[in-house]
Amino acid sequence: MERAVFVYTTWPSTVEAERVGKAIVERRLAACVNILPGMISLYWWEGKVDRGEETVMIVKTRATLAGAVEAAVKELHSYTVPAIVVLPVESVEPAYLNWLMTETKGAAK
Repeated sequence: MERAVFVYTTWPSTVEAERVGKAIVERRLAACVNILPGMISLYWWEGKVDRGEETVMIVKTRATLAGAVEAAVKELHSYTVPAIVVLPVESVEPAYLNWLMTETKGAAK
């Protein structure tokens, strides 16, 4: 049986995350995205430590669509180097997994 994965990404604003999240869900690349505003990020960029206020997006999808989600994020993201981390999911409640698989069935890989 196919596995579920979460794709973790960060965004410069809730507005951008919501626009892209909606596109990902409409393309059936994910059954759901969670958008969590209000994160503070400290990171190295171009030789110095920067601070940014960001929004987290967690994309809930099937493992075989992770590459397509990554491509969509790269296509639609305003960052030069967006954070895209695919996280395996160890266990999923069966009815929820069935819903996730059903809602992503028609996606193009």
